Amino acid sequence: MIAPGSKRLTRTPRLAHGWQLVRGPGLSDALVREFIRPAIRAVPSSLARRLDSCRISLPVEVAASVASRWTMTGGGLEISVTTAEIEEHDIAMELLLCLGQALWEKLSDAELRAYWILLSDEIGAGIEGEIDEQALDEKRSLPNSRSHATSVRRLARYGRASFAGSAAEYVHCLWHEVTVRTGPDYLPAAQLRRRLELLARWFPPDRGYRLFPAPSRGGKSSIP
Repeated sequence: MIAPGSKRLTRTPRLAHGWQLVRGPGLSDALVREFIRPAIRAVPSSLARRLDSCRISLPVEVAASVASRWTMTGGGLEISVTTAEIEEHDIAMELLLCLGQALWEKLSDAELRAYWILLSDEIGAGIEGEIDEQALDEKRSLPNSRSHATSVRRLARYGRASFAGSAAEYVHCLWHEVTVRTGPDYLPAAQLRRRLELLARWFPPDRGYRLFPAPSRGGKSSIP
């Protein structure tokens, strides 16, 4: 029994990889059970080790007009994702996006070079679409001239956004079957596959998870 005037303790349940979930009053059991836990379990162990410890909180609101926030502290990665008026699946995807943003800061020089080469190939091929809205906005903000310092900053923001979205989608594909969206605003299937396969080489799926569906009887994958 809680004494009058005392504060209700916040539980910190363990997630996969030894990560923690800060669970305050009112947090939906269904959100945690059906979305947060499965999404975190799908994160490859090698990727989780790169990020080290992680503490996740799901408050009703993080800050005005902000869906999520993450910081690297002495104790590891801390992520907060708002739950107010957001679909449960979108909450999990916002969490994965934060992981992708944090992972960008942990890439080696060789990995960064490989990803920039990939983006350069896409831009050179005239690919206008992107992995998600944020990356698309950053891509469209790139000026034609690359000589100005502003261009360098914008290019850096674009690289980070595109990688974070790609990393989130990689884990999303491991978590459950997804539908590839098509159209001028979206990354074509061939380029999407190349990004996902690059991430799979760096951070292979754990046992029991696979990036693409098993090949059909005809010997071809159902993913383009």
